Amino acid sequence: MLNKNALRALMRERKQQFTQQQLGELSATVVSHMREYLMFMDNIVAYYSLPDEVCTHQLLDELLAAGKNVYLPKVVSDTEMVLCRYTGRDSLQKGAFGIMEPTGPVMPKEKYNDIKVVLVPGVAFDKENRRLGRGKGYYDRFLSSFSQPRCAVFYGVCFDFQRVDAIPADEHDVCMDGLIS
Repeated sequence: MLNKNALRALMRERKQQFTQQQLGELSATVVSHMREYLMFMDNIVAYYSLPDEVCTHQLLDELLAAGKNVYLPKVVSDTEMVLCRYTGRDSLQKGAFGIMEPTGPVMPKEKYNDIKVVLVPGVAFDKENRRLGRGKGYYDRFLSSFSQPRCAVFYGVCFDFQRVDAIPADEHDVCMDGLIS
């Protein structure tokens, strides 16, 4: 089994085999799987995708237009991410690590129980729904902050080529409940 850094390097190589147009076409297939499911949800945590991730930009706007409550993460320190309401692309600004983040008010943690689904990007996912992130631990800390038992379902979102047999797991790593690819 590859260690986490070697696996991140392998995924970078795999992504570089695709053009932005090809990744966009692959994204459309993944997003179509998510769209049908999410239209039945009210409180959704998603992510504003980076160029090498499944593109969520149009989906976020569709959810917003359908009257869904959509929340995106915002990095507020070297270790913490919070949720802010997504109100449209014009309310985003470039934040930590060059990621577009919402500028709205922070959702209080006691409201996390209202969330029904959390879409989580990752570098790779395995057969046991373990997730490999970019290495800073933001999502693991954030997902761990949900009270137990939790109401939200955690879905990893990825391209098929990001699925691997096994990812080395640490005690603090949070597994997904399922994958959408």
